[in-house]
Amino acid sequence: MSSDFMRQAIALALENIRKGGGPFAAVMVKNGAIVATGVNRVTTTNDPTAHAEIVAIREACRNLESFQLPDCELYTTCEPCPMCLGAIYWARPARVYYAGTASDAAAAGFDDAFIYDELQVPANERRIPMEELNRAEALVIFQEWLAKSDKTPY
Repeated sequence: MSSDFMRQAIALALENIRKGGGPFAAVMVKNGAIVATGVNRVTTTNDPTAHAEIVAIREACRNLESFQLPDCELYTTCEPCPMCLGAIYWARPARVYYAGTASDAAAAGFDDAFIYDELQVPANERRIPMEELNRAEALVIFQEWLAKSDKTPY
């Protein structure tokens, strides 16, 4: 753990705000060296998935030529939202350090608690209704995947 990496993430977030972006940044570190950084680019790129952690994970994976980051540590300026948390678990870094909390983000207008709540609601009763369609036809996709002998599991 290094407070210096978190300070760099905080500096990136401040710079991003001043350039018109969101107030979040992340730094991915491997063996004591920064391998990627990310800032919130949601409004500057019109991409709702361009959160700082996602941007840093994507860059780190490209730079390290791997879809998993088991030897890395992520320093992020705020406790990860549900989307970023999912991406973090898929990327499998060794550890995550965060500065601000979800409550701090909510106080600044970034409240994602409703997403956690939505996960407990039946799919067809969610704010954005979700409905199963063509499941039987789609199962062939998983059957083909399971039969594939040269797949890369993840």
